[in-house]
Amino acid sequence: MPFHFIYQIFKKYKCALHCMFRRGLCILLICFAYKFGYGQMADTYEEISVTLNVQRVGSTEIPALVKNELAWLPVKDIFDFLKIKNNWSAAQDSITGYFINPKAGFVIDKINNRITFVDKVFDLSIADLVNTPSGLYLRSDYFGKIFDLTCNFNFRSLSVNLVSNIELPAVRELQQQQMHRNITKLKGERVADTTIKQSFSFFHLGMADWSIINTDATTGATNTRFTLNAGGIVLGGEANVYINHNTQSPLEPGQQFYRWKFVNNSNAALRQVTLGNIFVQPTASVYGAIKGVQFSNTPTTYRRSFGTYRLTNTTEPGWMVELYVNNVLVNYTKADASGFFAFDVPLVYGNSAVKLRYFGPWGEEKTSEQNIGIPFNFLPSHQFEYNLSAGIIDDDEKNKFSRLSMNYGLVNHITIGGGVEYHSGVTSGRTMPFLNASVRLGSNLLITGEHTYRVRSKAILSYRLPSNVQAEFNYIKYDKGQTAIRAGIKSSNNYLEEKKAIISIPFASKKFTAFSRFSFNQLKLTNAKYTTAEFLISGVFHGISSNLTTSAVYSNPKHPFIYSNLSATFRLPKGVRLTPQAQYEHIQKNFSMLKCEVEKNLFNRGFLNVSYEKNIVTDLTYMNVGIRYNLSFAQTAFSITNSSAVTTTVKSVRGSLLYDDNSNKLRVSNQSNTGRGGITILSFLDLNCNGLRDDGEPKVAGLKLHINGGRLFTNKDTSISISGLEAYTNYFVELDRGSFDNVAWQIAKRTMNITVEPNHFKLIQVPVAVVGEVSGMVYIKKNSSETGIGRIIVNIYNRQLVVVATVLSEADGYFTYFGLPPGDYSVHVDEKQLTKLNMTALPAINFNIKAGKEGDVVDGLKLEIQSLEK
Repeated sequence: MPFHFIYQIFKKYKCALHCMFRRGLCILLICFAYKFGYGQMADTYEEISVTLNVQRVGSTEIPALVKNELAWLPVKDIFDFLKIKNNWSAAQDSITGYFINPKAGFVIDKINNRITFVDKVFDLSIADLVNTPSGLYLRSDYFGKIFDLTCNFNFRSLSVNLVSNIELPAVRELQQQQMHRNITKLKGERVADTTIKQSFSFFHLGMADWSIINTDATTGATNTRFTLNAGGIVLGGEANVYINHNTQSPLEPGQQFYRWKFVNNSNAALRQVTLGNIFVQPTASVYGAIKGVQFSNTPTTYRRSFGTYRLTNTTEPGWMVELYVNNVLVNYTKADASGFFAFDVPLVYGNSAVKLRYFGPWGEEKTSEQNIGIPFNFLPSHQFEYNLSAGIIDDDEKNKFSRLSMNYGLVNHITIGGGVEYHSGVTSGRTMPFLNASVRLGSNLLITGEHTYRVRSKAILSYRLPSNVQAEFNYIKYDKGQTAIRAGIKSSNNYLEEKKAIISIPFASKKFTAFSRFSFNQLKLTNAKYTTAEFLISGVFHGISSNLTTSAVYSNPKHPFIYSNLSATFRLPKGVRLTPQAQYEHIQKNFSMLKCEVEKNLFNRGFLNVSYEKNIVTDLTYMNVGIRYNLSFAQTAFSITNSSAVTTTVKSVRGSLLYDDNSNKLRVSNQSNTGRGGITILSFLDLNCNGLRDDGEPKVAGLKLHINGGRLFTNKDTSISISGLEAYTNYFVELDRGSFDNVAWQIAKRTMNITVEPNHFKLIQVPVAVVGEVSGMVYIKKNSSETGIGRIIVNIYNRQLVVVATVLSEADGYFTYFGLPPGDYSVHVDEKQLTKLNMTALPAINFNIKAGKEGDVVDGLKLEIQSLEK
C-alpha cells in the first residue's frame, strides 16, 4: 500500500490511536502503582471494563472494581455520562457538585468516608468508597440508596443497567434535541440531500396486530375475546381490516372495521380518498359507525406552527405521555399521582387534532391513541380546503348521513368556513347548513364561532396572559325545537344551553413546580339542569408527585355532592412506587373511599402491581394483584381481583407480526404496528460511482444512521430496518459519514427526507462510493533548478474537460485531493492564475483512478511552471 494512503488512514484515526496509547500507558502506570503502593488492594479487587446501559440515553464503556461478584463504579465517569455537575478536589480525594438542581448539592469525601447529599449525611465504611489512581469508586448499590440511580451489575455479561425514576439531565438534553429537531421539521426548515417521495404499489403484505384476552370468574362466567387488526397495501392505498370476536356472542358485522385509504399529498385538488369506515366530526348526534366514502384535499402534514393551546387530560398515574402533532413528536410529560397531565400544544395551520400516546413506568405501552380535537382551525392566507363525506350510519334505522365542510384563509390570522350536513334521522330538519370562523388577535387571543341553522350557535374564546395564565370560555345555545343533538339515543330530554369556563395557572419556584386549574360547567336540558365545578392542583415537591382535586356537582340544588380526592406517589428503595389515595365527601363529612397501590418493576421487562381499595359507602372491598411482563414477541399480563366473595382472573397476550417483502422475512414484535410503516436501508459498494446498484456490487455492513422515531434493528443481510413509523409522515434520516473503517468508502448524500408508507417496509438503497486519491508536487523551474512553490491553484478535469475539483498547493509545493470516482482525469495548473503571474506550465498530466473495493491512489505527479520574463 502506498505510503500516502497509509498516512491518510493515520490522519483519520490519529485520535483513536492517541487514545489507545494513553490507555495503554495508564494501564502500565496503574499496574506499577498497584505493585508498589496498592498491592494489598490488587489482591482483593479486580479492575475490569464494563458496559454501562442507561435507559433512553445509551451505552458507554467504563472501568469498574469487582470483588465477590459485587461492583464498585467510578463516580465521575457515571456523573459525566449522565451530565450531572461534578468537580474533583485538588488532591483528587473528594468530588463535589449538585444533582440536577443547584440546591441539591453533594460532597463525596474519601478522607472521612462520607457522602453529604442536600441535608443528609451518609457514613460509609472504608470498603464502600475506594480511591485508586484511576478514580474514586463507590459500591454500586449506594448509587440507588443515595441518588436514586439503581445500578444492577451483571457479572456474566460484565454490564451495568442503570435505572432512575428521575428525569436525568442527559435524558432531558436528548429529548430537547429531538423536540427541537421535530419542531423545526414542522416549520419546514430542514433541507435534505435526497428526497424520497411516496410510491404507489399495487399490492403488498404488511402488518398484523393480534390479542387474546380471557376472563374467568368464580360465578362461572367465562369470556374470551380475540382481535386481529391486519393491514396491507391494495391498489396503492392503505387497507386495514379489524376483526373482533367474543365467545359470549356471535360474530357481529357492526363490531368489525374495514377501511381503504388513498393518500397523495402532491395532488392539490384531491389528496385523500377513504372507503369503508370513515371518521367525521358531525354536528348531529351519531350513535354508530359511519360506512361510506370520503374525499378531501387536506394534506396529512403541514409545515408551519404559529402559537400554542393548552391541553389537559388524564391517564394512569406516573405514565409518560407523548404529544404528536401531525404524527410528529413535539413534546412529552409525566402524569402526576392521579394521572393528570397538561400540554402546551403547538397550533399548526390546517390542523384540528393532536394525538397522544401513553407509556408506563416499566416499559408498557398503550396501543390506543387518543385524538384530541382543537376548536381552532386556521389556514394560511388564500388557501382553500374541503372535506366531503357520505355514508350509512350503522344504527337500527340505517340512517343516511353526509357532510360537506369548507374553509378558506382570508389572511393568516382569519379563517372562514361553512358547509352543510344531512342526517335522515333528524326530525327537526334533515338538512343543516352551517357557517364558522376562527380569528387570532395578537399572539395570545383566539376566538372561534359557529352557527348551524335551526340547531345551535357556539363561541369559544381563549386568552393567555404573559404569565402563562390561560382562560377559556365556551358558550353554546341550542334551538328549542332541535332534535339533531340529543342527550341519549331515545331521549326526549334535549339540550338547551351549555356554559364552560376553564382557568389554568402554572406555578414554579426553586423548590417545587405546580399546576392549578379551575373549571366550571353548566348544562341545561329540557327537564333538568346540571352544574359542576372542579378545582385541581398538581405538583411535585421533593420528588413526591401529588394531586388534590375538589369537585362539586349540583344536579339538585338542595343536595349538592362535593368531594375531594387526594393522591400522592412516593418513590421507595428497590424501585418500589407507593400511591395512597383517599376520597372525602364534604357534605357527609366522612371518607368515602380509601385506596393504596404498590408497584415494582420486574427485571426491567415488566412490573408487579398490588392494590387494595375500600369503598366505605357501599362497604365493598377490592383486592387486586397483577403482573405484566414483556417478551420479545408479545406483551403478557395476568391479574386476579377479589370483591364480595367473587374472584375474577384476567389473562391477556398481545403482539404484532411484520412482513418485510424486501428480505422475505416475517418478524414479531410486542408493539402495535398496523397502520404504521417501516424503512429498510441497504448500503452497497458503488464501485463505478453511478449511484445505482449494478451486478457484482456487494452489500456492505457497518452503516450508522440517526432517525427521529421508530425502532431500529439490523438484519442478517447487513440491511437496517426501522419499524413503528407514522404513515404519510416525512422522516429525516442522517447517515454517519464515519460509519466505515475504509477511508475510501464515502457517502455522497448523507441526509434523506423519506415519506413513509403504511403497512409496508420501504426499501432505500444507499450507494457507498469507492473513491480514489491523487497527489503530486508543483515546481517552479529557474534555470536548471526546481523548487516547490505554494499557493498555486491546481485543477482536476474529467474526460469531458470539466473541472471536478480544485486544490491549492502547500508551502513546499505538495498537493493532494481525495474523493475521485473511478475514471480518466487530467491535472493542470489554473490558466487564469498563470496569466496573472505571467507564467506558463507544461501540458496537463493524464491519470486514471481504477475501480476496486479498496480504492485507488495515484501519486508522484509532477507539475512544472516557469516565468515568461526573460
